[in-house]
Amino acid sequence: MAISVRRPDPFSALDPRACLKPGSISLLLVDIDHLPMPMPVHVRRPRRTNPIIWCLSIICAIVSVAVIIAGIVVFVGYLVIKPKVPLISVASAQLDSIYFDQASLLTVQVSVVIKAENDNAKAHSSFYDTSFLLSFQGVKMAYLVAEPFDVNANRSVEFNYVPQSSPIPLNPEDAEAVNLSLKEKIITFDIKGRTKTRWRVGPIGSIKNWLHLDCKLLLPTDGTRIFPRCSSRSK
Repeated sequence: MAISVRRPDPFSALDPRACLKPGSISLLLVDIDHLPMPMPVHVRRPRRTNPIIWCLSIICAIVSVAVIIAGIVVFVGYLVIKPKVPLISVASAQLDSIYFDQASLLTVQVSVVIKAENDNAKAHSSFYDTSFLLSFQGVKMAYLVAEPFDVNANRSVEFNYVPQSSPIPLNPEDAEAVNLSLKEKIITFDIKGRTKTRWRVGPIGSIKNWLHLDCKLLLPTDGTRIFPRCSSRSK
């Protein structure tokens, strides 16, 4: 088999078949100076993650897990303990005496029992900033206050108030209202106020809440004691 080396014809270089003969092998000589330069290939190295980012990611993951665990603990604790908001109410009241003269001066004495209740089975509660205002026809009669006190679990505490007003001058409208109430043998008083309570509920922690009281006391003039259904839960 013959091997021939030929310089390619510039007009036939584009067609290699023009240089081949049957039974022969032809070497095609190409001038590499005229070949296009290959494009450089840039291989990017993978960027390394900043260690600070790794630390922040780990911290966020830990915080997320801690929040989830805390939520589960609080939820389970709530289901087990079943916390209840303490209660303040008017346990009873009565009109001890009333004096209304021709000069439209009103003097009264009433007895009011305020009751603080704690229905929680496993937590005691504290009451403080306790103050209630007893009034008649918008006229202030007395403030019913109490020093800070505690109520044990499933217990209640009662405070017996016996305020006596000084002579209250009434305008003609209020005097007429008193005369009408005396005829009906019912005197209406208002008692409004609030107390702040705090109690601890297991893993949930300490809870604070204001308890508000707003009651109308319809007291018979014959001194009959009444038991109004009025409490901080009343709507």
